[in-house]
Amino acid sequence: MTDLSGLIKSYDVRGIVGEQLTEEIARAIGAAFADTIVLPEGETSVAIGHDMRDSGPGLVAAVVAGLTDRGIDVIRIGLCSTDGLYHATGALNMPGVMVTASHNPAAYNGMKMCRSRARAVGENTGLGLVRELATAYVDEGVPVAETRGTVTDRDMIREYGEFLRTLVPLETIRPLKVVVDAGNAMAGYTVPAVLGDAAGMTPLPLDIVPLYFELDGTFPNHEPNPLEEENLRDLQAAVVKHGADLGLAFDGDADRCFVVDEKGAVVRASAITALVGLREAARVRESGETATVIHNLISSRAVPEILGADGITTVRSRVGHSFIKALMADNDAVFGGEHSAHFYFRDFFYADSGMLAALHVMAALGSQEGPLSAMLADYDPYTASGEINSTVADVKTSVARIRGVFGSREGVTLDEMDGLTVAHWDAEPRWWFNVRPSGTEPLLRLNVEAADTATMEQVRDEALAVIREG
Repeated sequence: MTDLSGLIKSYDVRGIVGEQLTEEIARAIGAAFADTIVLPEGETSVAIGHDMRDSGPGLVAAVVAGLTDRGIDVIRIGLCSTDGLYHATGALNMPGVMVTASHNPAAYNGMKMCRSRARAVGENTGLGLVRELATAYVDEGVPVAETRGTVTDRDMIREYGEFLRTLVPLETIRPLKVVVDAGNAMAGYTVPAVLGDAAGMTPLPLDIVPLYFELDGTFPNHEPNPLEEENLRDLQAAVVKHGADLGLAFDGDADRCFVVDEKGAVVRASAITALVGLREAARVRESGETATVIHNLISSRAVPEILGADGITTVRSRVGHSFIKALMADNDAVFGGEHSAHFYFRDFFYADSGMLAALHVMAALGSQEGPLSAMLADYDPYTASGEINSTVADVKTSVARIRGVFGSREGVTLDEMDGLTVAHWDAEPRWWFNVRPSGTEPLLRLNVEAADTATMEQVRDEALAVIREG
């Protein structure tokens, strides 16, 4: 019996092409998506797009075959970012499949699936059922409906760009010079269309300096994963070299955006969460609404402090887009942010969009005269370790050691919303950390934040020693 557990994961499909993910398997997944998600919800059409990986068109054709075998009509939108696919599911009001492996190396590909209007499909919201039925279809074959679905092509890049520009207008900002590192990935396609005039829209007051805009799924310059510091070095150097106002780096499918200030310093995603949260709250208040913002528990403590001081309700979430999206819908939240630079917007179907976050940063910077570093100076008052992974013999034993060493200390609080969070934030010296197990490997992920660097380093080193003991 086929085993797809290593391919169809908690949030998406991702694996090595030709080994874990073949076109036969992709066809089975398309058919299973039709039978477990699309048809039971009364839908008849699905939008599908893909990133720049060489395997993308073949996998799209296979997924389309599976969908049409089951009688589903398909709208192919071609090359797009993941948020471009989300936009299509909202604009066309139909489920969608994005063929992408995001920031993974070149050998990988995969899929992100959603219901209409970008509603999530994860392990507990249908993806487990897709995996179960796809396994059966690989082993037994895909049944063919009496009437096959149709296939239509539709280019939506301009509609996507126009929609984003209505949400965050940039026409009246002061001129900005912006270096963009696309990493040979999808931002090389979307940035010229949305921030430039490649899709036929009116030029904006932006001087874009491109880095690695040539679409190349082999990623000849660096992997499209800006979470790794070495993948930001070219952008940092280029911002300083060109005297730019800021730099932007996007991941492979361009649903995440990372920001570099005019000095070449990387801006923490939590600072962007605070900035955009304040902007979105101010906008909805103009129509008399109260504002709620979601942040995950790895975000800086500065996020709820800054937003709370402005009268904004903040809600803490587990890490992961399915949790954020669910909380945003439950709370009618205007915005949500994660430490990994996923930014979610109510007006963008509660989905994440790296481009929309970038528009907000440029709109804020371009509406005042100071540099980005000064504008954000108060948004990042604490110091953080970043995420540190440790391979451990037994995850539960390591977490238990952490609890035993830190849990009985005066002023320490513990919670288990997501992994174990240990906090000493209401007394001096102020610090907190979270340890979370990986869902697929014997790893513990440590994130530490403190009010000063010396305390952060002390807590980080002690926590790592306990985690790695033995």
